Amino acid sequence: MLRRRQRGGTRVRILRSGQDLDTFFGRLARHSGPALLLLDYDGTLAPFQKDRDKAVPYPGVAGALKALLEAGRTRLVIVSGRSVHDLPRLLDLDPLPEIWGNHGWERKLPDGSYSIADLSPEARQGLDEAHAAALEAGAADHCERKPASIALHWRGVDPVEAESYKPVTVDRWTAISQKSGLDLHSFDGGVELRVPGRDKGFAVRSLLAEMGAETPTAYLGDDATDEDAFAAVGSAGISVLVRPEYRDTGADVWLRPPEELLAFLNRWRMADEAR
Repeated sequence: MLRRRQRGGTRVRILRSGQDLDTFFGRLARHSGPALLLLDYDGTLAPFQKDRDKAVPYPGVAGALKALLEAGRTRLVIVSGRSVHDLPRLLDLDPLPEIWGNHGWERKLPDGSYSIADLSPEARQGLDEAHAAALEAGAADHCERKPASIALHWRGVDPVEAESYKPVTVDRWTAISQKSGLDLHSFDGGVELRVPGRDKGFAVRSLLAEMGAETPTAYLGDDATDEDAFAAVGSAGISVLVRPEYRDTGADVWLRPPEELLAFLNRWRMADEAR
């Protein structure tokens, strides 16, 4: 059951008892140390686009993030399913925030240093086979190869075109998953074959371990790949579902973009400035 509270011109939808934005932002304003703001990219900061290379942030979002980065009181981190190499151009921020990509397998720090966890030879071979299968099925334009996963997209694609490559590729990837030990996951508008062992929750737990459990923390995300991160935040902070339509979720609060997303970022800035 959703509870709605009017706040700053937006309707805040509280999904779980005891977890709301007023309480969280009050805690943030009273906290003397750094805070932690974790943000998914596609569907959260940026609307989905058929051409993923054109998925720039909603108007106003980049400016709000830039203000938080320049203030330096919040550790702002992008946690995405994309490769970290895709995001700097789309974010167009200077300085850049820390970025965790590929569901926790890649990490790029603001100083430009980059790291990726080791993959087994079996995992690499499985991803190579999956890529070859997608190409054979005619899905080259809809296949995204990443260092520790490979994704097949059909959001915004003509249904007839999607049916020409989708069933064959998914069937082949299912067989590869069973043979190689890779995990096959669905997401909004596609499927992804991933190396197991890391997810967005891994990134959240790693950052909380670095910052300390008392750090005011928020994670904003939109789809099923963000549920591991919502769970990882736990009592350390607040988890926020950002999407136009509601779906079942473990998040504490639901906001609709872009207006309510911008209102959240502005409230964060004001609480940050009050510290």
